[in-house]
Amino acid sequence: MVSILILTLNEEKNLARCLESVAWSDDVVVLDSFSTDRTLEIARQYGARVYQRKFDNWSAHQNWANENIPFKHKWVYYSDADEVVSPELATELQQIAADPSNRNVAYRVRYKNFFLGKWIRYAGGYPIWVLRFFQPDRVRWERLVNPAPVVDGPCGFLRNHFLHYSFNKGFDAWFDKHNKYSMGEALETIRSLEEDKFRISSLFTGDPASRRRALKELSFRLPMRPVARFVHLYLLRLGFIDGKAGFHYCVLVSIYEYMVVMKVQEQRRRAMQLPL
Repeated sequence: MVSILILTLNEEKNLARCLESVAWSDDVVVLDSFSTDRTLEIARQYGARVYQRKFDNWSAHQNWANENIPFKHKWVYYSDADEVVSPELATELQQIAADPSNRNVAYRVRYKNFFLGKWIRYAGGYPIWVLRFFQPDRVRWERLVNPAPVVDGPCGFLRNHFLHYSFNKGFDAWFDKHNKYSMGEALETIRSLEEDKFRISSLFTGDPASRRRALKELSFRLPMRPVARFVHLYLLRLGFIDGKAGFHYCVLVSIYEYMVVMKVQEQRRRAMQLPL
């Protein structure tokens, strides 16, 4: 069988649907960051085990879960509360966990991102591969935000998708979350530029996750980063095919990039003790 890990903070609008999609698991764990709404009540209604920890950053939070939560099973699937595990993905996860000949220690999975009632296939940069299914003792996470996994062993790719409803709590919640994310991304940008480890050759790797990280490293070094991100998603990745929803989505992503750029400048001016 498979254990489930869900990270939460005030997710009463999303959590029930997420928990219903993983009801096939006999070990569902919610790691909560001291929610003030009905999140804990809903988690317990669905029979989830609940742990609480104050959130500091994404990698530290997820590493703490791997190291301190006694999962019932060898394999863990991690889900955000605004995500849904499709029935096809659930079957695939259970089949892999039950296979004694499997030598992989982790798996990456694609997702379908929904906005304004439709799957944003082109503007969302699909397919994006994220590591969600793993053996906890073989994975660690790095970066303050959008954590990158470090896997000790072979990693596979799942056939099926999970569904992501990142705007389900409304635009206010989305802007609030990405305002917080942008500071972590700004600090990662500064660190990357100072270490100067980017290599052009990394853009041509066969691993899609590594190539995506390389593209992010390249974006740190581009002028007019918000405009470049819009052009990349809306024109080069054919986001215009997604219609009005695709256009608005690309604009929102560009706004997020603009927040990151401004916070990079802010941090640098503070370091030089210059006025903002």
